[in-house]
Amino acid sequence: MGINLNPFTWWNGASWGTMLGLRGKTRVGEDALGNVYWVGGRDTHGNPRRWVIYQGANDGSRVPPDWFAWLHHQLDDVPAQTLPVARSWQKPAVANMTGTPLAYRPAGALEKGGRRASATGDYEAWVPDE
Repeated sequence: MGINLNPFTWWNGASWGTMLGLRGKTRVGEDALGNVYWVGGRDTHGNPRRWVIYQGANDGSRVPPDWFAWLHHQLDDVPAQTLPVARSWQKPAVANMTGTPLAYRPAGALEKGGRRASATGDYEAWVPDE
């Protein structure tokens, strides 16, 4: 069903019109999610045009931070050539999990039974002076 919808829908990836518009443009890279990044032409301020063709759903939060910086002209060259190699202690970027089963839920959340640990004795309720 994906190939049949592709000519008509933009939210499932690039339409045929977008793919035809890439003629003469330069593919500069791809991220770990499969998004492909392109450059070509100039915008109204004379800056090079940069854009992303998403792999799957068109959602701006699926662009990693390093490629986001490149898309918004915060980096002059592609991230692999500009940024230092990631340190061993750095974790990869994770999408926002709010609204999914993987969202953070503290101990007192209703999804975890609605019970939290009792106070440990270091809490003293405030009582107004009367």
